[in-house]
Amino acid sequence: MSVLGVVICGISVGFFKRAAFGVDPFQSFMSGLAALLPVSFGTLYVIANVCLLLFSLVNDRHRIGIATLVNLFLLGYIADYSHRFLLNLFPDLGMAGRIVMLIVGIVIMCLSSAFYFTADLGVSTYDAVSLIISDKWKVAPFKFCRIASDLVCVLLGVGLYLLSGGPVSGLGAVVGVGTIVTAFFMGPLIEFFNVHAAQPFLNKN
Repeated sequence: MSVLGVVICGISVGFFKRAAFGVDPFQSFMSGLAALLPVSFGTLYVIANVCLLLFSLVNDRHRIGIATLVNLFLLGYIADYSHRFLLNLFPDLGMAGRIVMLIVGIVIMCLSSAFYFTADLGVSTYDAVSLIISDKWKVAPFKFCRIASDLVCVLLGVGLYLLSGGPVSGLGAVVGVGTIVTAFFMGPLIEFFNVHAAQPFLNKN
C-alpha cells in the first residue's frame, strides 16, 4: 500500500502538470520562497524537507518510514515520466481536457495519499505535519488541519512572491485554480478515500 500510494501520487503530479492550472500548496510556498531568496530551488527544497523531517522526528517519529524514503527518492522521477507520457499522449489539450486532467489528478492524488497514510509506514514530510497536528496534538479532525496547512502554504507563497518584488502577472507560477481547489478539497477527499477505500482494503487483506 505504501509503495503503490507513492507511485500513484507521482502519476497524479504528472496530471497536475499537464493540466497547467497551478501547483499544489506546498510547491506554491516553495515557489514564493525561491523567488525571495537567492538560493536554487533544489537547495531550498532540500532545506525545507529537512526542517519538516526534524519537526516529525521531534513530535511523532513513527510518521517517518519506508514511504518517506520512497517519496523522497522516487516521486520526482515518476512525476516527470508521467508528465512526459501525458504530453506525448495528449499533445494538444483544450480547456475541457485540462479541466479533466486537473480533476483526475486531484482524485488519484487523494486516493494515493489515503493508501500510504493508512499503511502507516511513513508519509511525506509535508503530509506528516497535518497528521501530527490532527492525531498527536488533537487540534482538529485531519481534513480541517490539512485545509489549514494548505491555505497557510498558499498565502505564504503569494506573500513571499510579492515581497520579492515579482510582478502580479507572474503569480501564475505560484498559485492557480488548481492550487486553490487542492487547498480546499484534498483534506476532505483524503479522509473520504481513507474511510471508503484504504481502511476496507487493509482490513480485508
